[in-house]
Amino acid sequence: MCVNYAPVQKRILREIFGVEPPPGLYPQETWPDYAAPIVRQKTGEAAWESVLASFSMVPKATIPPGTRYYPTANARVETIGQLSSFARFWKSCQLALVPATAFYEPNYESGKAVRWKIGLPGGEPFAIAGLWRAWPGGAVSFTMPTVNADHHPLMQRFHKPGDEKRGVVILPREDWDEWLQCRDPEVARTLLRLLPAGELVAEPAPLPPRGTTKGPPPPSD
Repeated sequence: MCVNYAPVQKRILREIFGVEPPPGLYPQETWPDYAAPIVRQKTGEAAWESVLASFSMVPKATIPPGTRYYPTANARVETIGQLSSFARFWKSCQLALVPATAFYEPNYESGKAVRWKIGLPGGEPFAIAGLWRAWPGGAVSFTMPTVNADHHPLMQRFHKPGDEKRGVVILPREDWDEWLQCRDPEVARTLLRLLPAGELVAEPAPLPPRGTTKGPPPPSD
């Protein structure tokens, strides 16, 4: 699973993803309910577009008072077609690319949680598989499907001992078009697989102590 990642800078949206960046600023690290750019296919067109979207399929601001809160930044692929927060949008194949340069997971091998940074060699930008929805008024939100990682040599090292291990899906570049154009959720499901551990790099990236830093500045253009 993933609730913290680093979105790409706006220039990467132009240079790598071939889309005009959305207006507005976004932080250098994304957490649930933060805004970040996603890439999706334009309605009725083959062209792509980028929009700012809230990280969590059901943002806290949309939940009525007194209603129980369920985290929706991630969606288990085993139940994504069944749970009400995701099912309609999964069956409609409202699929997205989530441009990133890293994502973060907790590692407990030292006996306590230490944040680790995971990505591609050299900090190469990549796309995480995403699912989006629109809200009345035009706001957009998204989630990241996750798959089981119990036997993945790298991803099994994260999260608490005894917990199921899960991972988000980095889509190979040759799958980007197929993912965005897919209109069959069962075909989309076949694209949700973890990258081999040998194609990833990971290192400790502890969070600074609370209260020692201000919020991160927005990425530069």
